[in-house]
Formats: sequence, C-alpha cells, structure tokens
Amino acid sequence: MLRAAVLLALWSCASVQAVGFAPELYCGLENCYDVLGIDRELFDRSNLSKSYRALAKKNHPDRFKNLDLKAEAEARFRVIATAYETLKDEESKISYDYYLDHPEERFYNYYQYYRLRVAPKVDVRIVILGTLIVISLFQYLSARHKYSEAIFYASTVGKFRNNAITMAVEKGLLELDNKGKLKKVKGRDNEAVIKQVITDNLDVTGGYKKASVYDTLLWHCIIFPYTLFNYIVWYATWVWRFDIRKEEYDEDAKLHLIRKNLKLSENEFKRYTDDVLDEMFEREIWIADNFNTWKAEKEAEMQEKLAQSGRYKRYKRYMKNAGTISFVDED
Repeated sequence: MLRAAVLLALWSCASVQAVGFAPELYCGLENCYDVLGIDRELFDRSNLSKSYRALAKKNHPDRFKNLDLKAEAEARFRVIATAYETLKDEESKISYDYYLDHPEERFYNYYQYYRLRVAPKVDVRIVILGTLIVISLFQYLSARHKYSEAIFYASTVGKFRNNAITMAVEKGLLELDNKGKLKKVKGRDNEAVIKQVITDNLDVTGGYKKASVYDTLLWHCIIFPYTLFNYIVWYATWVWRFDIRKEEYDEDAKLHLIRKNLKLSENEFKRYTDDVLDEMFEREIWIADNFNTWKAEKEAEMQEKLAQSGRYKRYKRYMKNAGTISFVDED
C-alpha cells in the first residue's frame, strides 16, 4: 500500500513537471502547498491559517525600506496571499487539487480557475431575500400612494366632504358661522381637519385600499406553505361535497363560482355592494348560462351609459381599480 502511494505521488509529480504549471493560474509556477510550507497529504485548515499569518508577517512589504527588497516582498506577499485564498476555500481547493493531479487537462483547469474568480461570492439565498424585500417595499409604498390618491379624490367629492364636515362639527373639530360656512380659526387648517376625518372614517376597498404588509410578496412567500395546505384542504372538500356527493351549493360556494365566472380576485370581488350581490344571487349567475345572459345585459347597459355620458367612462375606470369608497358607518 505504501509503495503504491509513493509510486502515485511520483507519477503525479512527473506529470506536473512534464506538462508544467500555468503561470496565469493559482500560484503561477509554484505549488501553493509548498508556498505555505504545508504537506498536501497532511493538510489541516487550522494549520493553514497559522502558516499564512507567519509567512505574511515575515514577508510584509512594510518591513522593508529598501525599494528592491520592498518590491520582492510585495511579489512574494501576493503569492502567499494567493496560496492562502486558494486553499482556504473548499471549492477552490478541490479545483486546485484536480489541477495538480490532472495538469494535462489544461482547458478544463483554466475554466475552473476563471469560473471561481468571476462567480459571485454572495449567498444566493441572501440575493433572493433581498429581492423579495425590495419588491415588497415597492408594493407597500405604491399602495400607500394609491390610498392617498383615493383620500384626495374623496375629499373633492361633495358627498364625502359634507359628511366629513358634519362629523367634524359634531366632534367639535370645526365650527360653522351664522351663514353655515366654516369658521376660520388661527392656527387651524380646516382642509387638513376635513382630510383627516375622511381618512379616519373612509372605507376603501379594491386596488386603492389602505396599505398593509399582509398584501406584500414577502408576506405571501412566508405563508405560502399555510396557503397551499388550506387550498388543498379546500379543493379536496369541494370535490368531495359537490363533485362526488352532489350536494347543493351553499352561499360560499355560489360566491366562489360567481367570482370565478367574473374572473376577479378576492380583492376585486369585494368592491361589489350588497345590492349588486343580491342581484347576482337573484339572477343565479353562478350558473354559466345565466351568467352569460347577465353579462350581455350589463355590457349593453354600459354601452348605453357610455354613449350618454363621457364622465361615466372615467368613473368606471377608477372604480375598477379603487373598488368602493364609503364612510364606515354609511348604509
């Protein structure tokens, strides 16, 4: 066994000498193990650090004042540092050992060397987490901006503005004069008070609802296992109840089918008022044929309204994103 190991080592050395080290790779024309004074067969990572520190201290350029000696020390210090970096990293050490054992595979060794030098050292998990955080932060800030737009829009609508003024007067936040107009009080911004009352009491649904971390991508990724489990349970229950046992659809099932026919997300579906939902139930649009008839009628009504009023198109476009806007206690 010992004789075979010796023969293998001699063969390895002969191969290296025959093909030669590549000056551009690793420690150039030197063996990185020899540079640090380490036996490859007895390699120990703890001894690697000790050898490196001792040699780096001995050959540090700052120890030499003579320019020629300083230049030699700088060159030697670079080789020592290269040897240490090569053997410190496990993947780099494996590639270097392969380079020593297979010097004839020159192109592959070049590829491995430059692949490790060019490849980023950042953990992919950190990159993914950082990306999720950035996207989620953008979503949150965008939602805040949209909600501010909804508040501004509501503050310009007479219905919401008058309700806010009435509530502010009842709470003593604003005062009316004899003519029914708002009193101007020094140090008080009436518009800011009205906007704050609207913000505190307005219920906005849909795409312009109040920003929440629970609507961000990061949160959905965190709860994805829980969401997936719930979906599997829900789907299995649906198949068992309505496909196998042929049960009658309950109210939740009908709402799900209606939303599916409308091709809306849960947040988009929540924009519908109770009156609209009552009409959908009355027309039984969870049934495909009934839904197609109802949809055709609604499209015809929309075309007629668009022809009568250009402002209706703007209103529908806003409501598609904003959902509903109403005071919390409003019927």
